Amino acid sequence: MNWLRRMMYGRYGGDQLSWFLLIVYVVLLLLSGLPHLGILSWVALLVLAWSFFRMFSRRYDRRRAENARFLALAGPAIRWLKMRRTILTDREHRYFRCPNCGQYLRVPRGKGRITVNCRSCGVSFEEKS
Repeated sequence: MNWLRRMMYGRYGGDQLSWFLLIVYVVLLLLSGLPHLGILSWVALLVLAWSFFRMFSRRYDRRRAENARFLALAGPAIRWLKMRRTILTDREHRYFRCPNCGQYLRVPRGKGRITVNCRSCGVSFEEKS
């Protein structure tokens, strides 16, 4: 294991974009098994090569800029998925969106009709919890 640490010393390593590329690689590899989609295996190989190139790169500035651009594009989708997971797993609270600013607000379940005050914009509205 020490040889891996020594080899990766001074290299960029994995980030969110690298992990996304690895997931894309696996999906493309699985799809390439379907009839008439054999070319996808070559595309998957290119994606894997790009991911490894990024991980073993010594150009921190460029890799960080690439990851920042990726997060700017994928950030809203990632936040939406995380919020959906939170809403589905939290059975003690109800989640509402503020009609004015769109902020998610959490209130306890089973309190009946309540007035919710948004912390971001200060708007009050009634909801049933």
